[in-house]
Amino acid sequence: MKAQIITIGDEILIGQIIDTNSAWLATELNVLGISVDSIFSISDTSDAIQGALNDVPKDVSLVLMTGGLGPTKDDITKYTLAQWFDSEWRVDEKVEQRVKDHFALRAIPMPKVNLDQARVPEKCQVLANMLGTAPGMWFEKEGRIYISMPGVPFEMKHIFSEQAIPKIRTKFKLQNIVHKTILTQGIGESSLMEKITDWEASLVEKNIKLAYLPSPGAVRLR
Repeated sequence: MKAQIITIGDEILIGQIIDTNSAWLATELNVLGISVDSIFSISDTSDAIQGALNDVPKDVSLVLMTGGLGPTKDDITKYTLAQWFDSEWRVDEKVEQRVKDHFALRAIPMPKVNLDQARVPEKCQVLANMLGTAPGMWFEKEGRIYISMPGVPFEMKHIFSEQAIPKIRTKFKLQNIVHKTILTQGIGESSLMEKITDWEASLVEKNIKLAYLPSPGAVRLR
């Protein structure tokens, strides 16, 4: 099974923040036995988001998206997804109450715009965000799962771990991915490749992939 990760945000593209979400998600997917086909970072525009969704490879079964779910005008992911999935809107009462409680517990006034976070596309299943106000969203279309989560790392990790993973496990029959690493020293990458060419070729029949990871004085084989 393959997945694609899409991170949304101009702040990533201009180098203002480092995209740690993709690395964390890729690690979690590997534990689940899901291989990552590709990772993309795109801008906060409807064209970029829809273009990325239109270009998902046919053999990818799971698309994970982070970013663009906040209450401000530059957060357009939810509205773009509603358009792409051709969905009407509904108000999720649980999310609405959670937003109100979020501000009440902090004893600060709640901007009216935050209530809009309870307005979600009808075609999505809400993934509860107990650490923030923007819910995650689970969509299904033509046998593929799309999961949209906030870009704030601790909120994204919470939603994926507590809400998304249990649903993924029930939806797909997953296998284990096992990594073995051999450390070699005193031989260059190309010379090492010549010595193990026949052995490396035999791995293909066993559905085993070999990666060379060179560093000064050593080569790791994964």
